[in-house]
Amino acid sequence: MRKRFIHFLWSVLLLAVLSSGFAFVAIWFGWIGYMPPVSELQNPINRFATQIYSADGKVMGTWNQNRENRICIPYSDLSPHLVHALVATEDARFYDHSGVDFIALARAFVKRGLMGYASAGGGSTITQQLAKQLYSETAHSTLERLLQKPIEWVIAIKLERNYTKEEIIAFYLNYFDFLHNAVGIKTAANTYFNKEPKDLSVTEAATLVGLCKNPSLFNPVRYPERSRTRRNVVLSQMVKAGYLSETEYREYCLEPMALNFHRTDHKDGAATYFREFLRQYMTAKMPELKNYPEWNKRQYVFDSIAWVSDPLYGWCNKNLKKNGEPYNIYTDGLKVYTSIDSRMQQYAEDAVYKHLAKFLQPAFSKENKAKPNAPFTQQLTSEQVRSILNRSITQSERYRTLKASGWSEEEIKRSFRTPTDMTVFTYHGDIDTVMTPIDSIRYYKSFLRAGFVSMDPKNGQVKAYVGGIDFTHFQYDMATEGRRQVGSTIKPFLYSLAMENGFSPCDEAPNVQRTYMVAGKSWTPRNASRSRYGQMVTLKWGLAQSSNWVSAYLMSKLNPQQFVHLLRDFGLNNPDIHPSMALCLGPCEASVCEMVSAYTAFANHGIRSAPLFVTRIEDNEGNVIASFQPRMNEVISEASANKMLVELQGVVNGGTAGRLRYKYQFTGDIGGKTGTTNRNSDAWFMGFTPQLVSGCWVGGEDRDIHFDSMNMGQGATMALPIWAYFMQKVYADRRLGYRQSVGFELPKGFDPCQKESAGVDEFGIDEVYE
Repeated sequence: MRKRFIHFLWSVLLLAVLSSGFAFVAIWFGWIGYMPPVSELQNPINRFATQIYSADGKVMGTWNQNRENRICIPYSDLSPHLVHALVATEDARFYDHSGVDFIALARAFVKRGLMGYASAGGGSTITQQLAKQLYSETAHSTLERLLQKPIEWVIAIKLERNYTKEEIIAFYLNYFDFLHNAVGIKTAANTYFNKEPKDLSVTEAATLVGLCKNPSLFNPVRYPERSRTRRNVVLSQMVKAGYLSETEYREYCLEPMALNFHRTDHKDGAATYFREFLRQYMTAKMPELKNYPEWNKRQYVFDSIAWVSDPLYGWCNKNLKKNGEPYNIYTDGLKVYTSIDSRMQQYAEDAVYKHLAKFLQPAFSKENKAKPNAPFTQQLTSEQVRSILNRSITQSERYRTLKASGWSEEEIKRSFRTPTDMTVFTYHGDIDTVMTPIDSIRYYKSFLRAGFVSMDPKNGQVKAYVGGIDFTHFQYDMATEGRRQVGSTIKPFLYSLAMENGFSPCDEAPNVQRTYMVAGKSWTPRNASRSRYGQMVTLKWGLAQSSNWVSAYLMSKLNPQQFVHLLRDFGLNNPDIHPSMALCLGPCEASVCEMVSAYTAFANHGIRSAPLFVTRIEDNEGNVIASFQPRMNEVISEASANKMLVELQGVVNGGTAGRLRYKYQFTGDIGGKTGTTNRNSDAWFMGFTPQLVSGCWVGGEDRDIHFDSMNMGQGATMALPIWAYFMQKVYADRRLGYRQSVGFELPKGFDPCQKESAGVDEFGIDEVYE
């Protein structure tokens, strides 16, 4: 009987060994559970994130499935204190095993499984923990977790076969989530200590490694004392492993928690608006009219044109990988090399912040104190303001969420008037407060918005892109997504049409208010100034002073339909642009990026350069899989472009943009145009040098949010200073290669007053509207 029992035990043991062996073989070849393919094991992290590079080689950010702002760094960029702390605490025999530490497993089994000790230490190696982070879903039960363990062991062994110990440590730290959206050691070091990983001290490294046990439990921001205790445990482990002496340990334990904390997420980093624009632009699908709401049908036109004309738009869906699948920016580990210069991008963001935060917003807030309907203009009634706010409520995410949850309109209205804890934006940092949701809508509307784009006129490369004042709180992109009335910045296009039809800057026009009859209706344009009223003035003077009367006179001598055609050539594709006399004053809408691209024609001999956002894309093996070339079209002749250079320089040298000379002390060649729409709703400045074209818009979220005084609301006050601050820094940075000494290229002996032959029949000058 005893013999039979012993045979039975040996049989059970043999069966268990054979079953375990078969199970591991099955797991190894992927017959049981999920086993990632070798290609993924050979590139376990970069297979996810796509990295976005600036033109000067800086990583601006990443795209991955979780929208984390993870940036991977090599082992050489890690502080040795980080490595020592991690190994000492998480896997003391890390350099002695091949992925699975059987000694630690046996210890954990005996102490935890048989003796029931809660603090017996884990059996997982750093490599096993990495395998868990990379490939294991969250377990919902102890049994599910036990089933995951053998798979992680096999993956760990495979990782050890493909990587050195140093690479595994780098992978682990690059992938770990340190809370507060600090995914990866580079972001974590910056978030908690405002340092690079290689610069972390012993105590800082120990604090971060302490999070690896349980980030929520040892959160240094929320539980500083608990985190300090855990840090000291890590330090004691470093003593045991021989990385610290007892004296050093006692000294470090006395150090206080010295965080330099600031929150970060995928919205942070360089060129946040640009990166989000590029993500949407590259992943766009072929436009279908049915997918666009009735109120946004014109976007279908813009997207359809981009799909056909720009290889970058929808690139991921236009191009297929070797396996026939479209490219995926979240999982394919691409490298996208953009045209953005990180230094110029910073200068642009600084310029927007300086003017809005330091000057415009304080002035606007001061003006709003006297307005009963602030931040809206005094010209609105209380009923009109309520209508705008109610529309904003129905467009809000809160409203849509409550509506989807089955709340009645009355319940939703009540919730919007109930004080709620919230975190709101200020220029001095986010603050926690109590506010009703409807008041928060009005509060956010009180902030002025801005958009800024800078391009190289020779090739269209976008060097700087600012879509707003803070991407976290104001995600509507005013560089490309937002379109506002362009006002007087349209006038150079009108004057270009005139130059094409034989006019010259020296031709004269009556500077007087007139009434024009169009299709049986009268139209009498107004003007902000009565300077030289009733006199004959040159076209150059008319553009420099932005005279609406001179523009209307020119429009009456030209064909509005041909003007629309010319605007299309300049890249203004808004389907709502229709031929009319009033079009000469800029009632049509365009984005900042469209306007900057249009103005490149003036700095590039009449040839417009379309925006070029990306120069090349590489796959995760470094192969170039796409390259992008400049896209250009001739808009006006070189002769007309030269005349426009003379006129647009006149705007800066003696016109509405004159403060660039007397206030900001620019000495080089500059052309430009200010723009202000009705009631100061939109303020523009378009400026260009021989090497750079930049444009800026400033205004409120709604057209009825603006300065009521012309002195503060005009383009020369609202938008021009941003251009000036940006260019001052660009010129000051000699590394960039931009010089005020570079002048516009005009033919030797060029006479702007010389007449060119006019295409009367083509452009229909004979059709006079008076």
